[in-house]
Amino acid sequence: MTTRVVPVLDHIVLKPVEQEEVTASGIVIPDTAKEKPQHGHVVAVGPGKMNEAGTIETLDLAPGDRILYQKYTGQEITVDKQEYIVIRFQDVLAKLEEEAATVAAGGRARK
Repeated sequence: MTTRVVPVLDHIVLKPVEQEEVTASGIVIPDTAKEKPQHGHVVAVGPGKMNEAGTIETLDLAPGDRILYQKYTGQEITVDKQEYIVIRFQDVLAKLEEEAATVAAGGRARK
């Protein structure tokens, strides 16, 4: 049986993106020297936060989105041996989107 993590209010559940353990030159980075990740994949999004007018402000994120969030924020949790980070919507800095490799009209690669 698996457990589903369902965030409340304006909370977001993320699966952190793991950092490379070996550099391009072959140097192994120990766990103690690694920086905490600052981006992750959205697993679940809460319904939103109620504003002063009494209406719920929904969050413009969906499961599968990749986001950049503030450093040293959130709560790390483990559910069914899977690690997650729960953050508030206010800690989201940006949504990361992949750019198309070529321009449709010209066919040239973007820089």
